[in-house]
Amino acid sequence: MSGSGEPAMDTLQIGTNGERSRTPSPSGSPRLHNESCSIAPLTPSQSPRNEIRTQRSAPFSVVVAIDFGTTSSGYAFSFANDPEAIHMMRKWEGGDPGVANQKTPTSLLLTPEGSFHSFGYTARDYYHDLDPEEARGWLYLEKFKMKIHSTSDLTMKTELEAVNGKKVLAWEVFAHALRFFKRQALQELKDQCPSLPEKDAIRWVITVPAIWKQPAKQFMREAAYLAGLVPSENPEQLLIALEPEAASIYCRKLRLNQLIDLSYKPQANGLASDLPIDSSFRQGDRYIVADCGGGTVDLTVHQIEQPQGTLKELYKASGGPYGAVGVDLAFEKLLCQIFGEDFIATFKAKRPAAWVDLTIAFEARKRTAAPHRSSPLNISLPFSFVDFYRKHRGQNVETALKRSSVNLVKWSSQGMLRISSEAMNELFQPTVCQIINHIDELMRKPEVQGVKLLFLVGGFAESAILQHAVQSAFSGICRVIIPQDVGLTILKGAVLFGLDPTIVRVRRLPLTYGVGVLNKFVEGKHPQEKLLVKEGKKWCTDVFEKFVSVDQSVALGEVVQRSYCPARAGQRKIIINVYCCATDDVVYITDPGVRKCGTISLDLEELEGPGSPKRSRREIRASMQFGDTEIKVTAMDVRTAKTVRASIDFLSN
Repeated sequence: MSGSGEPAMDTLQIGTNGERSRTPSPSGSPRLHNESCSIAPLTPSQSPRNEIRTQRSAPFSVVVAIDFGTTSSGYAFSFANDPEAIHMMRKWEGGDPGVANQKTPTSLLLTPEGSFHSFGYTARDYYHDLDPEEARGWLYLEKFKMKIHSTSDLTMKTELEAVNGKKVLAWEVFAHALRFFKRQALQELKDQCPSLPEKDAIRWVITVPAIWKQPAKQFMREAAYLAGLVPSENPEQLLIALEPEAASIYCRKLRLNQLIDLSYKPQANGLASDLPIDSSFRQGDRYIVADCGGGTVDLTVHQIEQPQGTLKELYKASGGPYGAVGVDLAFEKLLCQIFGEDFIATFKAKRPAAWVDLTIAFEARKRTAAPHRSSPLNISLPFSFVDFYRKHRGQNVETALKRSSVNLVKWSSQGMLRISSEAMNELFQPTVCQIINHIDELMRKPEVQGVKLLFLVGGFAESAILQHAVQSAFSGICRVIIPQDVGLTILKGAVLFGLDPTIVRVRRLPLTYGVGVLNKFVEGKHPQEKLLVKEGKKWCTDVFEKFVSVDQSVALGEVVQRSYCPARAGQRKIIINVYCCATDDVVYITDPGVRKCGTISLDLEELEGPGSPKRSRREIRASMQFGDTEIKVTAMDVRTAKTVRASIDFLSN
């Protein structure tokens, strides 16, 4: 390791917790009757059985979970003394007709000066009502969560672009949104429980996709600190929940009580089939949750552990940017095909509010699209679009449609784009195919064999086209189940996670993590270019010392320990670079695919007195915890047994 913090004792390994719980899959996992894979909606049941674990008493009187989505967001809460009751946030003003508005659009409006104006429906409607010339000065942001997933070098300086092209710090945008939810939730809690103390009474939970990397999770945490959700010196008051994991916690609660209803249908003569009911619910103890959201699709595979009812992840979280936004982008591409890419770009820049109008009109039709629909869908084009096109191109919209190669879209005399159902289905196809392929790929993994249930959750799971495609693809393998309030599954599960974070006991690691160290140079084994001679001793540089491996099972509270010595007496800080890789066979930190992903900082106090570090080696023992939703580090000065300030930073690269 280079730099001021080069530990002289790099290779010393005090002890790694070698306990790896690798429970073999049950042989011959029982098959469910009715392999027809019908989609069964579920209603929430009250209390799950087999909760034998003693839950730690909550130090918080209330848990508030914020589901921060790409297209829509919301919050829910539960009081610790009544965990069965999950309260959904109040209905929103200005909701769209035909949409259950228990969430609000993830839309933020900032004034031309860059200060917060409004969020959600209010932001969208206010922006829409602005005069077109005035609107160009305002900063309107939507679907901005995807930027955090797609940015490879995310830092606190990462910027987002508003609809009008102006740039704003991403960190501040997320903080504005979280601050808004904090205000709303506190107001509602005060109305329900006037005696609620303002300080330390609330545990906050924020949901993120499971496929998000550590920098993105840390980014969300930093935004929450900036928003004043919790003070940074009190980090345990905020939990980062993984979206499909939260959904799984909720689904497991549904399934334990209602598996019987799902496993078979009465026979034609009206008698029930002779399905043996196994009281330990072994039939359904392995399942996949496919969280299909606006931006990403996130897959997780869980097993319910007996007897304690905890969850064990069987395969690392997977997925990708295949959310409902893909359908919106396909629609935009279609418009570019008809009206020209340059025109659409100009229209978006010059008439941003009208563009938002058009996307809202499409969103409403998108929700009604179904696989076997025969009639076309009408999308009203804003007047300013028609007018702008005539001025810009010197011809009308109808002519453009007639001249374009797109023959499945027509113009109706009422000023509507008439999109045939075939054209609408085509807009869904690329995104839906990616989702199907991804689930299929996951199903083929040996660790996932024996899965008989596939839960489809998230906002995009409400789409009849997606439901039909998933059902058709997997009807021979498993049952596809949809919770009744599919769009709120993650939110409700996040509240349950906040009430008891120990519910997920074993997770799988998405990457291999380690540090670069110096090892004794061995002739013939180590390449010459790695040779470093220091004070007469031969060292091999850049050796990748592994902490944990990709897809390794890590239990909650399991710790990896390493010890480091300061290189110089009187040194006040050790900086250790952390590297990660998607494979397990890495030897050097310079190998392809290895990248520096963060730094561990250990702050050392000055030692006084005769036993100063000049005379004896000083040892700092760092303990890293990988079993949580975030990686944590603590450290101790071995000689004084004092805790050393330790932090891990994934955003400094």
